[in-house]
Amino acid sequence: MGKNVYFVKRVYEITREFRQPLINERIYDKVIFFPENAIVEMIFKFEEDESVIRGFIGLAKYFHTIIINRKDRFYIPYNHLLFVLMSP
Repeated sequence: MGKNVYFVKRVYEITREFRQPLINERIYDKVIFFPENAIVEMIFKFEEDESVIRGFIGLAKYFHTIIINRKDRFYIPYNHLLFVLMSP
């Protein structure tokens, strides 16, 4: 299993564990959001440590918002903040 496949699979499993809504291309045909409009963009990089994923999903739970999956990146939009989770 490739590193990115493991990363995406783990994010889905932990998201399900936290019971946090996740939107991806299987749920909706097209999701449009504008990451360039964010005032603050905070990037989380997964490097074999699951606590990064848990902390990222914990932010979505704290802000009572959703997680958006686009390809191999995950986004949490909140007001003018954008949290990004990616695997290098």
